Amino acid sequence: MENTAKRSLFARLMKGIERVGNKLPHPFFLFTGMAVLVLIASVWLDGTQITYVSAGAAGKGAVETTATIKSLLTGDYIKKHMMGFVNTYKNFPPLGLIMVMMLSIGFAQDTGMFDAVLRKSLMSAPPFMVTFVLALVGVCANIASNAGIVFSATIGAALFASLGRNPILGLLTGYCATHGAWSANLMIAGTDVLLAGITESAAGGMSIKAASHPMINYYYMFAASFVVALIITFVTEKIMSKFVTIGEIDAQRELSKEITPDQARGLKWAGIAALAYLALILALTVPSNAFLRTDTGALLPSSPFVSSIVFILFFAFFFTGLAYGLGAKTIKSQKDIPALMSNGLRGSLVFFAVSLPAAYFVRFFADSKLAVLLSVRGGEFLKSMNLTGIPLAVMFVLLCAVLNLFMTGASEKWMVLAPIFVPMFATMGFSPALTQLCYRIGDSTTNPIAPVSYFIPIVLGIMAEYSKPEDREGIGVGTMLSMTLPYSLALLVGLILLLVVFMLLGLPIGPGTPLFL
Repeated sequence: MENTAKRSLFARLMKGIERVGNKLPHPFFLFTGMAVLVLIASVWLDGTQITYVSAGAAGKGAVETTATIKSLLTGDYIKKHMMGFVNTYKNFPPLGLIMVMMLSIGFAQDTGMFDAVLRKSLMSAPPFMVTFVLALVGVCANIASNAGIVFSATIGAALFASLGRNPILGLLTGYCATHGAWSANLMIAGTDVLLAGITESAAGGMSIKAASHPMINYYYMFAASFVVALIITFVTEKIMSKFVTIGEIDAQRELSKEITPDQARGLKWAGIAALAYLALILALTVPSNAFLRTDTGALLPSSPFVSSIVFILFFAFFFTGLAYGLGAKTIKSQKDIPALMSNGLRGSLVFFAVSLPAAYFVRFFADSKLAVLLSVRGGEFLKSMNLTGIPLAVMFVLLCAVLNLFMTGASEKWMVLAPIFVPMFATMGFSPALTQLCYRIGDSTTNPIAPVSYFIPIVLGIMAEYSKPEDREGIGVGTMLSMTLPYSLALLVGLILLLVVFMLLGLPIGPGTPLFL
């Protein structure tokens, strides 16, 4: 009886969040409203000066900087954006990425390849194991940056649909594993290099002697990858599976576990194409003087290979999907190829519309310097609390988690926060690596519930695509927030607890990087 009451309370809480959230405007008007608010705030705070220490180039120390908030409602600024209207839209970072990735992923999916592969490989696996593998793949997918988010969300929904499970659960698993675990990975990514360079600059400016390299958080991130996968699996299987009611499940799929001879031939052809493509990529990356290595022979964490991830993923999906379609006879003529590719964009059309006001909101927020004001004032608030040790680390994580709800861009925030907190925490014994780690935990775990996330329209589009027609009208921002909130809270608590374990046991968080100075 008690468990039933608890479930009922949780269900009512989720429903309440959904109702309240769905009263918010559509993301198109939400970003429009926020852009207008930024314009008004810039006029109200016009002339306000914020003096802070800004991170310079790695190894060159930090410099004192004064940012002045200026009104954006001036003739020159308005004319600038009237003349650059198209450029502001087309230069919006996620726009081209989403279009390119959905062309190839959607193409491969509509040929039937995903369905056949997943049936062949995972049909007999226990549900929790499928979820765990998807979550772990999602964690590692963030090495492909924003492309990994699109990939994991799309593949997750397709995977669960192919196994006769609610595709919305797969969407949530893949999306939250990648977007909510930006600090965790089994590999070193470009983000590690970028943040470590900023940390080194902030520490060097105050003559703090400590290890500084891209792997200063690697031991924690490696452990966190499995912790995140377990947390995501638990939330999906034990919590969300009981409460997610939308999502169209095809009963025929659940019964049809055998693949047809055409599908088997398609899988064989796709396998040959995948091996050939893998051999090509290996030839371009493995030799010390390979085409996709740097001039010095480096491959990770930064190289032409890493920068070409989207290109490589696009053609991986295209060639394997093409081979499968020809083998399985789902592609019968050349006309089917562009038709299937264009079908891949159908779930992204709303995103292209939402990107217009979103691009201007991001541009206005950056130009107004309001992000700097929020970061500096947040630092002053935390400093006034006079905390030390684990409480200080936890409060900093929570501060970064809150800032992340309203400010996008991990490196941009860290450029402002690092020179404030790295020296301040060093006086309390925290190594720069520990301070950076606290930032990364807070900066990632609230990504799935951030109202300024670019990916809200994509998630809503996939939800609608896999939902029953009568449910689609009720799907809104509140629906997404109510479903991703349990994941964000669980990740926040779980990664903080892992941090506390590292701090209590005094474990190093990276090669040659202890927790304390």
